[in-house]
Amino acid sequence: MIRIIRIFGAAIGAIIGLALATGGLFGGASYAGALIAAWVVAWTILGFAILPYVTVVPAAWLVREVQRMSTAEFVAAIGGLLVGLLMGLLLGVPLSAFPAPAGTWLPLAVSLILGLGMTGLTVAKRHDLVAAAEAVGLVRRERAPAVRSDLDPAIVVDTSAIIDGRIVDIVESGFLYGRLVVSRAVLDELQKIADSPDTLRRNRGRRGLEILARLQKDGRTAVVIVDDTAPSVVEVDQKLVMLAASLDRIILTNDFNLNRVAELQHIRVLNVNGLANAVKPALLPGEDLRVRVVQEGKESGQGVGFLDDGTMVVVEGGARLIDRDVDVTVTRVLQTVAGRMIFAHPRAG
Repeated sequence: MIRIIRIFGAAIGAIIGLALATGGLFGGASYAGALIAAWVVAWTILGFAILPYVTVVPAAWLVREVQRMSTAEFVAAIGGLLVGLLMGLLLGVPLSAFPAPAGTWLPLAVSLILGLGMTGLTVAKRHDLVAAAEAVGLVRRERAPAVRSDLDPAIVVDTSAIIDGRIVDIVESGFLYGRLVVSRAVLDELQKIADSPDTLRRNRGRRGLEILARLQKDGRTAVVIVDDTAPSVVEVDQKLVMLAASLDRIILTNDFNLNRVAELQHIRVLNVNGLANAVKPALLPGEDLRVRVVQEGKESGQGVGFLDDGTMVVVEGGARLIDRDVDVTVTRVLQTVAGRMIFAHPRAG
């Protein structure tokens, strides 16, 4: 699409350059032919370069911003724009009586200023406008239950937990009880990741948005989108901690640093990685396993294999058994921040 727009822009630039050149711009100059050719080429390059930035790029930005707006914001913006244009029209009639050029440009300028000004004003005051409409009986709506409830706890969700994807399986299994509260700061962060020029980050951001949409459609656990409660705070993690502190002091994340900061502020942390480690089968020293040794370990002579759930098994003396399925006996189990590690040795016989 961008390539077609650029070609179209180059054609428009060439036409403008030719029109200006044939109007006598270089009529009395030496080497008029060369100057005209350079002039047309310059206009062609200019049209090729800038047309996407005055058509497609602003349109894409506008679409993204409209998609991010809530229904109330969109309706308020349209209503404010119409009111502003109507005011501009009423004021433009007497202003058009002024002699040119004031009579030509003043009505346009007043309409533009009032339209944009009323749009911003109605969006900023949309909550008060809706409350006033309800007070006079123009609007009737059912009150949504409050986000905070002793029977329905509010769980603040971090970006990392959404992108991870396992939250969907946890919700579908019924183990996650309460409302998932997603801040607009998290939505903005997901949008930035989805718009990243890096392919991996862009795919992760889009995956996070898809997962969030899936959770909203599922309906088993309510998903509540809330406005940024701390716009003056730059760090998203700090915004989430403050939001969790104002609700039920629960946060869902996979971020190690956010986990520690939240715990220091006495906020309950639901860590998906911690849950995954907790539900892995418990193994005790002396139990037997069968594992395939796939690589050498850090220490001399060690081999490393993995169970089906990803648990690492370090086999003493397993370096000579790489690419073989080995019966081993568990000697000890070590729980680390990264997960569970099992140490074992080949079973005798």
